[in-house]
Amino acid sequence: MANFSISIIGAGRLGGAMALALSRKKYRIENLAARKVETVSKIGKLIEPSPVILATNNFLTLTSDVVFITTQDSEIRNVAEQLAEQLPNKPFVFHTSGALSSEVLKSLKSTGCSVGSIHPLVSISDAMLGSEKFANAYFCVEGDDEAVKIAEDIVNQLDGKPFSIPTEHKTLYHASAVTACGHLVALVDAAIEMLTKCGLDETKAQKVLLPLIKSTVENLDTQTTAEALTGTFARADTETLREHLAVLPVNISPEILEIYLILGARSLDLAERHGANRETIEKMRGQILLAKSNLK
Repeated sequence: MANFSISIIGAGRLGGAMALALSRKKYRIENLAARKVETVSKIGKLIEPSPVILATNNFLTLTSDVVFITTQDSEIRNVAEQLAEQLPNKPFVFHTSGALSSEVLKSLKSTGCSVGSIHPLVSISDAMLGSEKFANAYFCVEGDDEAVKIAEDIVNQLDGKPFSIPTEHKTLYHASAVTACGHLVALVDAAIEMLTKCGLDETKAQKVLLPLIKSTVENLDTQTTAEALTGTFARADTETLREHLAVLPVNISPEILEIYLILGARSLDLAERHGANRETIEKMRGQILLAKSNLK
């Protein structure tokens, strides 16, 4: 598999990281294409043998076995249509969007290409650093049966962990990833804002909360969410919840209070799943419902 030739269209942060990582696994990176020629040239110089740098709208000479489209989501369909008109062969074609399925590549599929998507569940902010992050990361793969097999081989070569989902669930999958990553950061930001009301500045508040956050994530590595839940809701502590609901409305914004209440309700579900007293859980649910009604 590693003797396959690969072209990457849109070799920015993720595309560049993949080019570097794949070249280390002895894949032949034949072509790199991107709008910013300077950036893609820097990446190309780190790969042996050096790939050919292509214009992003000229694919007539592209004859690789595998093509990755790593552009922004809004550009994938357009690139696929250009490829469908220009490709001289029928390669495997993958895009790396988390939100879009392989359906966006239907113009290529209609020409006889096998198509799919490969999305790494890892945050890539820089091509150089990102090329080291694929090992042990999970990759969501979907698409044609043949494309999925090739995708799984590529992910395994990168020392990643492939898993597959039905094509129709790709957007739901991405929403889950956003909730676990982006929304987690937003939640931490809300917690930081709450702590600044206690007199700490934002920098100090973040430093204070970070070890707690890390310990929680570490617990999730070996426990279910119900088992990893700690604190007021895990204990079904009605008195502490009552105290929270007395001070929060006068110290934080209604938006952050609503976040607290929504997550509190979810935490009670986890506590009940883990065996907390059902009668006490119901009392706390009543407290939350009352607080929610006061928000309106």
